[in-house]
Amino acid sequence: MRIGELAEQAGMTTKTLRFYEQAQVLPQPARTASGYRDYDETSLARLRFVRAAQGAGLSLAEIRTIITVREDQGPPCGHVTALLERHAAALDERIAELEATREEVRRLRDRAATLNPAACSEDGVCHVIPTH
Repeated sequence: MRIGELAEQAGMTTKTLRFYEQAQVLPQPARTASGYRDYDETSLARLRFVRAAQGAGLSLAEIRTIITVREDQGPPCGHVTALLERHAAALDERIAELEATREEVRRLRDRAATLNPAACSEDGVCHVIPTH
């Protein structure tokens, strides 16, 4: 199938498909005698995998390593599990950081309710956020 057909079936643009070829997550297709890309049915399955993997937070570089493992060693389940474990740990860390930030923002908001704007000094920007 041609690139436009594949793009339509995958719900993507032809520009995205070309980008995925460059990123090596979609293999270079065969070419017709007139030079058009000629994709087979496995390309659609690959694109669905790429989209699902991105939905799980994996980068194109990580997806490329999964594909490489699959092609060189067989089922990449262990590799995928390790990637997902690292992503889960990073998300846990980021969530903890965001929760701490939320608490600080709430503390500052509560502080703001007790301050008089007229008491804000000329040499500072805003006394709601203390600099000392």
